[in-house]
Amino acid sequence: MKENLEAAKLASRNNSRPWDVRSVFDLFPRLEERQKNMGNELSGGEQQMLAIGRGLMTNPAYLLLDEAFEGLAPSVRGEIWQAVLELGTSGQSILLVDSHADRLAGFVDRVLIVELGRLAWKGTASDFQSDAASLKNRFLAV
Repeated sequence: MKENLEAAKLASRNNSRPWDVRSVFDLFPRLEERQKNMGNELSGGEQQMLAIGRGLMTNPAYLLLDEAFEGLAPSVRGEIWQAVLELGTSGQSILLVDSHADRLAGFVDRVLIVELGRLAWKGTASDFQSDAASLKNRFLAV
């Protein structure tokens, strides 16, 4: 599993601190505990942590997370959410795609709603929160 992280390492392309295996382990201590395991021996949540860690090892200007919390046990979802919050507050730019916009609104700067491949609405998180019921009804209801 540790080799997965090392294989993804790229030289820093931005001004933030460069990511290495140690810093990924600091963000996700569970990965350090499981570093001798093969990637396919990890739980779904641990695999998601590893995927985020691999992304960070490329030292991205923007980190894209697409449905990073989907299908995970609540406790693991909480660990990953905490790591994402830590990344965001440390200055890492993140593009976070999630179908549960309400749980993101307190964390993000901007909300964009895409419907059928087109931008249907955009605004600040506070704009979204002030009109959340209407926006959810119009765009996010199944």
